[in-house]
Amino acid sequence: MQQNYKPDKIEKKWQERWSKSRIFEVDPSEDEKFFITIPYPYLNGNLHAGHTRTFTIGDVVARYRRMLGYNVLFPMGFHVTGTPIVGLAELIQNRDPQTIDVYSRLHGIPLDVLETLNTPENIVDYFKVESENNMRSIGYSIDWRRKFTTTDPHYKKFIEWQFNLLYDKGLIVKGSHPVKWCPNDNNPVEDHDILYGEGATIVDYTFLKFKYDDVVLPCATLRPETIFGVTNLWVNPDIEHVKIKVEKDGREEFWIVSKEAYEKLKFTDRKVEFIEKVPSRLIIGIKVKNPFTGAEVITLPASFVKGENGSGIVMSVPAHAPYDYLALRDLYDKDLSEIGIDEDLRKIEFISLIKVPEFGEYPAVEAVEQFGVTGQDDSRAEEATKVVYRREFHGGVLKENTGKYAGMAVSKIKGVLTQDLIEKGIGEVFYEFSEPVVCRCGTPCVVNMVRGQWFLNYSNSEWKEKVYHCIEQMDIIPEELRVEFNNKVDWLKDKACARRKGLGTNLPFDKEWLIESLGDSTIYMSYYIMAKFFANGITPEHLTPALFDYVLLGKTTAEDAAKDSGVPVVTIKQMRSDFEYWYPVDLRSSGKDLIPNHLLFFLFHHVAIFEEDKWPHAIAINGFVSLEGEKMSKSKGPLLTLKDAVESYGADISRLYILSSAEQTQDADWRNSGIEAARKQMDRLYGLAVEILKSEASLGMSEELKLIDRWILSKLQHRIRETNDALKSIQTRHALQNSFFLLYNDVKWYQRRGGSALLYDIMDTWVRLLSPFTPHLCEEIWETMGHEEGDFVSFAAYPVYDESLVDMTAEFAEELVSNTLADIEEIIRVTKMSPKKVILYTSPTWKAEAFRVALLMHKEGRLDVGTLIKSVMAGQDIKRHGKEVQAFVNKLIPDINSMNTEKIEMLADFDLNEEAILKEASKFLTVEIGCPVKVYNADTPQYDPEKKSRFAVPLRPAIYLEK
Repeated sequence: MQQNYKPDKIEKKWQERWSKSRIFEVDPSEDEKFFITIPYPYLNGNLHAGHTRTFTIGDVVARYRRMLGYNVLFPMGFHVTGTPIVGLAELIQNRDPQTIDVYSRLHGIPLDVLETLNTPENIVDYFKVESENNMRSIGYSIDWRRKFTTTDPHYKKFIEWQFNLLYDKGLIVKGSHPVKWCPNDNNPVEDHDILYGEGATIVDYTFLKFKYDDVVLPCATLRPETIFGVTNLWVNPDIEHVKIKVEKDGREEFWIVSKEAYEKLKFTDRKVEFIEKVPSRLIIGIKVKNPFTGAEVITLPASFVKGENGSGIVMSVPAHAPYDYLALRDLYDKDLSEIGIDEDLRKIEFISLIKVPEFGEYPAVEAVEQFGVTGQDDSRAEEATKVVYRREFHGGVLKENTGKYAGMAVSKIKGVLTQDLIEKGIGEVFYEFSEPVVCRCGTPCVVNMVRGQWFLNYSNSEWKEKVYHCIEQMDIIPEELRVEFNNKVDWLKDKACARRKGLGTNLPFDKEWLIESLGDSTIYMSYYIMAKFFANGITPEHLTPALFDYVLLGKTTAEDAAKDSGVPVVTIKQMRSDFEYWYPVDLRSSGKDLIPNHLLFFLFHHVAIFEEDKWPHAIAINGFVSLEGEKMSKSKGPLLTLKDAVESYGADISRLYILSSAEQTQDADWRNSGIEAARKQMDRLYGLAVEILKSEASLGMSEELKLIDRWILSKLQHRIRETNDALKSIQTRHALQNSFFLLYNDVKWYQRRGGSALLYDIMDTWVRLLSPFTPHLCEEIWETMGHEEGDFVSFAAYPVYDESLVDMTAEFAEELVSNTLADIEEIIRVTKMSPKKVILYTSPTWKAEAFRVALLMHKEGRLDVGTLIKSVMAGQDIKRHGKEVQAFVNKLIPDINSMNTEKIEMLADFDLNEEAILKEASKFLTVEIGCPVKVYNADTPQYDPEKKSRFAVPLRPAIYLEK
């Protein structure tokens, strides 16, 4: 090993050796298998820090399982279907300034190369090479024989087979449903197609039809029950309104809405025709009729109303909506005569319609007062609104003035009332996004009620029941997310599974449609198993339904499949055998953003297609990664690519940092200060390894072990156990805390205490313990330790906990020494003394006995002051200490109660000779403190000029510093 750590040389060396030896290319064997997959990346950019986290976690698990003796399959492919790549090609072709800037500056693509990425095919060809190179550069232990892209002809045959199967089972249907839609691409969109608003949901609003003469002014609301409390409508005088003719279910009406609402309504299941523009002033100050109560209410001006929200006209319920109350209050003293409003708005009577335990007659008014809201622009107005809505929804009931709905819970009223409104012809359902949504092509999306669209029938109750059963029997890591998975299944509705534009596979039963990009990404894990065979002359034409039926489902016979496909029987049988060996997926590791879409569809399609013994065994979830506190974006920045991280810091440093920065579902924040700290920690580890390997240390515990040797072996066992336990639950931060940081501190303390005999043995274990996390450096150290070329640490046995090496006496002894040193140093720091001598007094016998009795009582669950005093005072030796006993017991009990149970259990079984331990350590303490250290027992102190010995207690010797 070189004197200084140079990660680039070390990492390239071992990546070349791994590749040359093909050690991660695996086939079925006699060993127990472990099949792990992670989401294949979408190729519309270089891999970034978010990929780095998810993929590195997957690689750690793969490497860990491999070292436990499993035959591990860890494959990778590339996702390219859908519209994002088509949209990116168009933006590059049109030389969009932002796109050119982001992809040249943040993705690091030279301008001359970027100019060639003007077709989807060129983009795919470029990024699939870049992505593989990037994954190799960080040391992922992937079987690259199985790679593919989702537009490969072989893969398209696989997708056609899957969708024909789902169609035959009645799980793909044609109908009309609201979907996220890009008007420019004329396609449904999913989260992977979206530039902004990835997490947006489609929300069903209720249109309430207020009338003015023969014209409807519809108002969209999530709370139709508040129609009983409307006092006015809000109209923005500065936005454009239009009159339109609306036809639905044989009913023809004329509506006035904002121009933006008109554009959205064209995508609904209504026939909409533009009639004329309507000046906003003509619909302000008029009286409109409440469709349910018949009451007339005035329309008032409000600049806060946005044309893109709902219909662009808003109903006002000031008794229950803080913003409505504040807006109305702001108009009380304004002169509105110029727009034809002369009446005193203070005379508008608020209408209370919901009884809420926490509020009186007018919840909105009370909330504004409670939160001290000064106006509509006060941020506390939003907080007040949330409190009112939450309390009304969870605890509110409708009052008598709501007629037949009186007494109904607010949480139960929406569906019932909406249906009544629809039947009366005074209400309609209107679908809106929960937040603005913009397609990757830059076009604002709409909710489109698509007719004749193909849907996956995820709302099918029988299908859902199978998914619930699958979730119930599989491992969800972490466990607390099981509820979220079940909730997402419960809420999941039918999903559009086809589009008109983009890359992908045509629906086999309706060639005019392309299969949507999430729909073709559900059971591709099974394709990995077959993919390696396709290099042996198997063409797409060979991949007939009969072949897939036999290999993946065990239907028909190998002979029939061979006859139908033209593939030799022996090859087909081998494919089936491989599938039987590797499937099901043992672990699917993924980011939490994929829970409501990809991971749900992954489960739905597996339970629909495969028998129960082929359903996934486990799903593990991790959080997001931000960059210096900002959300990353491949298309607009900020962005840190995997390539930049590795080139700047090295593979192992990047791995160490991203794995230790946050635990599981916690979000990680990549910061320069953090990665620089990780670099220094790796430098220190490397330096320590060089120091140990250049010493005369050798493997094997030949010498008689000293106390400090027994201590390091014991501590090592705890680190091994904690690391294994953490890796089993995929808690990489906790695993690294033990295997890297805490163990490093242990080794440094061992050296500081004069330990050296076991350094080589420790390094042998340590390098194996760290190998899944920092594999390149570990391979380098492993080789330097004398292991032959080809004897990779990546396949060495992972350390396992050895209880026989746990020595609690040694651990407690070292804890006593360490704590005593810390106490002495603290006294010196506080007093600013430079002592010429330090005297330590260990606990007197009577206190040690009282401590022992107290520990036993705690174990038996009967520790209290009275019982302990009665017990210890029975002995004459203790009884003679009288009041001292009372004072000691009063302090002792809370000290013991504050200890963790494990420590109490262990202390109760040990009898430490503190005097002997500290005397043995006195030379060490003398060197550390810089003056002589003497140790006496408080029972018979030979020197105690200031009577300090009376303060000595078990595990905490009294300390006297002499000037």
